Amino acid sequence: MQDLIGRPLDSPTPHPTFMQATRFWLKLGFISFGGPTGQIAIMQQEVVERKRWISTERFLNALNYCMLLPGPEAQQLAVYIGWLLHRTAGGIVAGSLFVIPSMFVLFGLSYVYATYGNIPWIASVFSGLKPAVIAVVAAAVIRIGRKALKNNVMIAMAALSFVAIFFFKVPFPVIVIGAGLIGLAGGMLLPQIFVAQKGQRSAVTEDGYVVICEDPVSCHIHPSNRRSILLILVLLVLWAVPMWALYLFDGAPAFFKEGLFFTKAAFLTFGGAYAVLPYIAQAGVEQYAWLSGPQMIDGLGLAETTPGPLIMVVQFIGFLAGWNYPGILSPIGGAVIGSLVATYFTFLPCFFFIFIGAPYIEKLRGNLKLTAALSSITAAVVGVVLNLAVWFGLQVLFPSGAAFNSFGAVLAVASFAAIQWGKLGVVTVILCSAGVGLIRFLAFAALS
Repeated sequence: MQDLIGRPLDSPTPHPTFMQATRFWLKLGFISFGGPTGQIAIMQQEVVERKRWISTERFLNALNYCMLLPGPEAQQLAVYIGWLLHRTAGGIVAGSLFVIPSMFVLFGLSYVYATYGNIPWIASVFSGLKPAVIAVVAAAVIRIGRKALKNNVMIAMAALSFVAIFFFKVPFPVIVIGAGLIGLAGGMLLPQIFVAQKGQRSAVTEDGYVVICEDPVSCHIHPSNRRSILLILVLLVLWAVPMWALYLFDGAPAFFKEGLFFTKAAFLTFGGAYAVLPYIAQAGVEQYAWLSGPQMIDGLGLAETTPGPLIMVVQFIGFLAGWNYPGILSPIGGAVIGSLVATYFTFLPCFFFIFIGAPYIEKLRGNLKLTAALSSITAAVVGVVLNLAVWFGLQVLFPSGAAFNSFGAVLAVASFAAIQWGKLGVVTVILCSAGVGLIRFLAFAALS
């Protein structure tokens, strides 16, 4: 058997160089549309299916951990994979490049918004892009489900997870923790169902995938108390030094308040961006008056249609905070600093969570006693991802206050067929779909 690009499945894949990985993470930063669902789907297809840098089991093991953390799980998953492949430097590069392209794109759009207002042609590009993201997510759910749902019990776990989150709005962490507890109990009562899963061998040997260093002495994936203490000290320094500088800079007191607020928000974003958006919006609009309610809604729309995690809306808030309250700076100078402050203090803890916790997750990966819990969590994650896919599909195809998006439906079906049966790459499908949206807009503009 062969993989998507013709390699034998049992043939080991060469370990990517640091530069090869860097180029990929940079590309991912520009194509990571669709919120966490789309971003995870793109990583699953590119990193697991096409490049074979890590196995599906290892990918899901990392995703299980990231789903439990506060902050954007897709960005943290990129940090985790980058760290697995190229240690701390790899994690820093992967996590940074996941965010930096969206920083520049969103900053440019924020400037145009603050200066000129909304621009229709940008919305037209994303009217074509969003249906393609639906297709990417749907294809990913099918691929992940085939490998994770090995029996009827696992299928039931995924179904219960979907029902709990979609209909009853149960938070992500509650579902994942509950699935783990069910798996632990099931592993003791029915080990033949919860433990004996296909794919467990590949989680250890990872035939055909990149070989990741496993030696407990010389490798980076094993926990160390000394390393953990050092990481805590580094985090404190990286947080305290810029905060002290902002405190001393009394020419624009809004920046220090920004730093404190977004640090607090970074530790409260359990359940993904949608769970924390009401808190951020209320504070930004009502408590600090950095922007108005309609501006907050517009900012969310811009963040939805740019690459990178949806929580990048914090940059838009920081932009307008600096633009509206620049102090002794110019509005554009205040906007630059406000954007950087919001982004830096939101994402700094994300790297810390991965670097300090991932070695313990890797150490427990081969522990058979935890296999049942991890199998159940993996099944639950399928339901969570399916929920996000359905939610995103409803937003795109049945927009609030508008008619059924027939154009989006046709484009989504065509994109799904291109990925699932035409074997086209995600980047190709996304770019083509965005181009179709722009062409449609130009055609209507020429006829009107």
